[in-house]
Amino acid sequence: MTRTLKDTDRDRTAERLLKSSATKFYDPDVDIDWDAPLVEGKRFILDERSSLYGTELWDKLSPEQRIELGKHEVASVATTGLWFEILLMQMLLKEVYEEDPTTAHAQFALTEIADECRHSTMFARMASRIGCPAYGPVPLLRRFAKLMPSISYGPARYGAILVAEEVLDRLQREQMVSEDVQPLVRMVNRIHVLEEARHVTFAREEVTRGMAKLSKAEIVYQQFIIALISYFVTRAFINPNVYKAVGIRPRDGVKAALENPKWQGTIAWAGEKIMPFLQESGLVGWPGRYFWRKSFLLPKGK
Repeated sequence: MTRTLKDTDRDRTAERLLKSSATKFYDPDVDIDWDAPLVEGKRFILDERSSLYGTELWDKLSPEQRIELGKHEVASVATTGLWFEILLMQMLLKEVYEEDPTTAHAQFALTEIADECRHSTMFARMASRIGCPAYGPVPLLRRFAKLMPSISYGPARYGAILVAEEVLDRLQREQMVSEDVQPLVRMVNRIHVLEEARHVTFAREEVTRGMAKLSKAEIVYQQFIIALISYFVTRAFINPNVYKAVGIRPRDGVKAALENPKWQGTIAWAGEKIMPFLQESGLVGWPGRYFWRKSFLLPKGK
């Protein structure tokens, strides 16, 4: 079969990413000291990134309770990230199943799956090490998400991957350099940020290539699906049960968080890098505008 110039460009990018994967990677089992004690008084996230920061509920918490809430929130984000990476691996395996495995593109997809396996194990292990349960998303969302590999394809699939990865990336980049954050959490963030940079490059190019091939009718569907998935991703980050750790009823915590301008601002800030790219690529449009706004990634009026 004759390979097109676009296929060649696609493989050239994949070859470069494969080389990077071979020289720049971590093994969490070796590169993280899992037996090191947690540092007394250190936070697990920055206060201003807590979902309740700036609310009346936050004001009522003691300094110790604020640290405790942050611990459970970071575990929620990590285990939600784990859940999404498992979905991502399913979607990538579906793509690879249809491809020629001798191409660099298919081989990088397999390499990314291997990276995500390590990341998933790392997130699970961190949650266990800091003494938190595997929160993940709420049961209803878990059931809905089983449809994701079936209802998403092409640019929307890779665009949704970018939303999850880049929102998490921005939060982690800030945390990994802060001396106020637990060393264990900082190292987990550092590993994820470094290795996800390759995945982001891969996904961005897939979005750009994929959008150029779609009809107008397909673009409408893609715009709706990516907005819907992105809405569920941002809502899933904080499991309602984290609030129980500091004596707050889950429904009260969720209400306060969703109405909290500072939490809404945190999500919008975390999406500042990815949203312009998705808008320029044509993946943000009227079919999904409602869900973009409800996700807090697209401010009202835009």
